[in-house]
Amino acid sequence: MISLDLMRFVILTRWSLALFVVGSGLTAQVYAQTEESVLNLYSARHYSTDEALYDDFTRASGIRINRVDADDAGILSRLKAEGQASPADVILLVDASRLWKGEAEGLFKPIKSPELEKAIPEHLRAMSRPDGTAWFGFSSRARVIVYDKSRVKAEEVDAYEKLAQPANRGRLCVRSGSHPYNLSLFGAMLEHNGATATEAWLKGLVSNMARDPKGGDTDQIRGVASGECGVALANSYYVARLIRSNTAEDKAVVQRIGIIFPNQAGSGTYMNIAGGAVAQYAKHPGNAQKFLEYLASPSAQTYFANGNNEWPVVKNTVIDNPALRSMGGLNFKANKISASSIGMNQIKVQQMLDRVGFR
Repeated sequence: MISLDLMRFVILTRWSLALFVVGSGLTAQVYAQTEESVLNLYSARHYSTDEALYDDFTRASGIRINRVDADDAGILSRLKAEGQASPADVILLVDASRLWKGEAEGLFKPIKSPELEKAIPEHLRAMSRPDGTAWFGFSSRARVIVYDKSRVKAEEVDAYEKLAQPANRGRLCVRSGSHPYNLSLFGAMLEHNGATATEAWLKGLVSNMARDPKGGDTDQIRGVASGECGVALANSYYVARLIRSNTAEDKAVVQRIGIIFPNQAGSGTYMNIAGGAVAQYAKHPGNAQKFLEYLASPSAQTYFANGNNEWPVVKNTVIDNPALRSMGGLNFKANKISASSIGMNQIKVQQMLDRVGFR
């Protein structure tokens, strides 16, 4: 016969084992829920207004965002260095050429999302592949021409090509030709006009410079307002920031300058994009796709427009931004060249810049 003490031991052992199994199951379940509630984001979007965008996603989904901020080049370099050990789930970059580069270097995981393919215009996303689409553009910014209204006529600078004409000798201010914003514009010009005409145009830009390339887009705008330059290239959201500013200095700048959406009689104004992708080794790919799909939602698209002065890419998004409306809202002709094609042109463009001496 089994003694009473032995029976108690067996009962207690079985009960403890049952508690362990149940407890382990609960622990695993809680751990899984914790894993599912996290998204690791590498972002080149350094805009404070995006905090509302991320908070809105977390409220709607329950998914907490861990964010690492860096510039486009730094993010791509970090992904390559981390390899399969990278914790990144989503990558946000702010230029078409860098999005293309990330795809070309195998840093993104293509996804199949009917929702995104329906919402995002085809020319603003990576070319479709059998395994999905590698990246999507979620907001856009026009590469506009800013000019000094007191000494430059609008018809002298109403097309990108005219910036290289003799009438604009000694007038042009621009940031480095190798900056992604310019590389992408030049890639679009190459796609539209061909190699010979584009290289001749770049050479004309160099001949027409008022000074060596330096500074950022806001510096170019201020250079026009100060009289140092007659004309400059700038992304539209930099202009919109000045329009929305309440400082006397910025108001004076806005009063001095004119704004042109170039090539309205031809190919249309070039629109660069900010976009996103799922990281190749994402640990939470489902959450990553949910986040990208959220960025195409009406609320997110409105944040892009009203928060950071970017144009939404999804049709019929409500824009409640007086600066964008004063600049033309959506009532201008935008270039429809494929962002992927523009990215693929960047190596050829850089070689042209070297040949013509565009720093």
